[in-house]
Formats: sequence, C-alpha cells, structure tokens
Amino acid sequence: MRKFGLIGHPLGHSLSPQIHTRLFELSGETVDYQLYDIAPEELADKHEFLSTLDGFNITIPHKVDIIGYCDRLTEGAQRYRSVNCVANGTEKLGCNTDVNGFTMSIDMLGASLASDVLLIGCGGVGRMIAIETALSGGRLTIAALRSDEALASQAVAEIKAQKPDAQVTVVLTDGTLDAGCFGGSCPRFDLLVNASPIGMYPKTDRMPCAPEILDNVSYVFDVVYNPCETLLAKTAREKGKKAMTGMAMLVLQAVAAHEIWDGASYKKEDIDKLIADMEALV
Repeated sequence: MRKFGLIGHPLGHSLSPQIHTRLFELSGETVDYQLYDIAPEELADKHEFLSTLDGFNITIPHKVDIIGYCDRLTEGAQRYRSVNCVANGTEKLGCNTDVNGFTMSIDMLGASLASDVLLIGCGGVGRMIAIETALSGGRLTIAALRSDEALASQAVAEIKAQKPDAQVTVVLTDGTLDAGCFGGSCPRFDLLVNASPIGMYPKTDRMPCAPEILDNVSYVFDVVYNPCETLLAKTAREKGKKAMTGMAMLVLQAVAAHEIWDGASYKKEDIDKLIADMEALV
C-alpha cells in the first residue's frame, strides 16, 4: 500500500485525509494517508522518513523550509519560493498547487483574472493571488490595512519585477473597505477576491468590505472556507452576484497534487460532489 501524508505544525483539525483518500478512491486505489505533526526544529531530521513516502503535502510552517529537501522545483514553486506538495520518485519534485487551486477555482466560478480585479488582503495567499492576477493580465487593485502598507508595497514590487507593465494600484483602509477608501465613489470591478481572514470562524458576522462595494462587482471569491458560506458570499448572492468560497480552492489544490503524483483526472460531477461533501463537514 502506498503511503502519503500531510506535514505541518500544529496540524489540529485537517480535511486533507478525507479529501485525498476520496480522490484516491475515485482513481480506484486505497492508500495510507496520515497527518504528520513535525515541529520546525525537527524538519531536517525527518528528511529520511519523508523519503519513504510516495508523496506528501505541506502546510504552515514548512512551505519554505521544505525546499531544502527537494531536488527540483516547478515553475510555480520557484516563483513563490513556497512548496505545498512533493512527489518522491527518481527525484524529489517540489510543487505549489495552491496556484492551481486558485486559478481552477476562478475558472469554475466563471470569472477571469484578465479583468478588473479588487483584492482584499496581500499577506500569504494574497501575495500569490496578486502576482497571478498581474501575470494573467489583470488590472489589479490591492486593498490593504494601513498597518499592512509595507506588505502591499512589497507585493507591488514583486509584481513589477516580474511584469514591469503590470497595472496595479493600492488603496489603504483602517478597517472595513468602503467607498470612502476610493474617494467616495467605488469603481467597478469584474472580480472581488477576499484573501484576508475576515469572516472566518468563529468571527462569522464580519465582512471585509461594506455591502455597497458589492454593488459594483460581478463575481466574488472568498478564500475563507469555514464557514462554507461566509457573510461576504451570502451578501453577494443576495445582490445577484455569483460567489464562491474557499473549499473549492482547498479541494482543487488537492486535485492538482494527484495530477502530479499519478497523472490522475476526474469527472467534474465527482469533484463538485467532493466539494459539497467537504463543505458539509465544516
């Protein structure tokens, strides 16, 4: 029986075993998928053990330090200096499937990154989303807390280094993004992406923007997946907008891992059902 797993610290509750086990079952295989809680100071001593696995996923805080384990990185992993999936074979290949999970989610939503995009938050996953949007030709507006101005500036610098002609602006807020942040009148955006933790369990009664901002957007993607329907997504849908939350991204980045490990492919209806089943668990 092949062995896979997720490494991180602390792991706590994770849906990875359920998601990956189901994906293997859809491919007609039963594997051993475990959670491996590894403290940062223990990671280097675990390289030999990790090489006994057929592949593994990586979460906080190991996405950067695991690069030292890898023989080669994919383009996405090199771009973001972040690895969340490793395939063990003749070489140890480090991959970043968070990128795939995000772009596949936007495709599933029916939106396009090559459009006018409003991104709320630019730390962690927000940085990746900002760069991917710019590289896709999107006209990007980053909304960041005033206390995160340095992070926003860093994201802009990284974007300009990779795409000098990128169209990117930054607006700052002291709290909830509202029309006042744009001088009193919010511009129109094709897609709003929330990459902040606002609205995440247990503080589910909050939104990262004022409701009137949603009047000027067509699509909403919220990276938060717990709760499965955030207040942001609920409000957007009530206004007739198409909205999606982060469970799709979580499942689709796992799908990308199986494409790397085994060249697997899945029926859309099977993935849709897996997303719905995982949403029912949170």
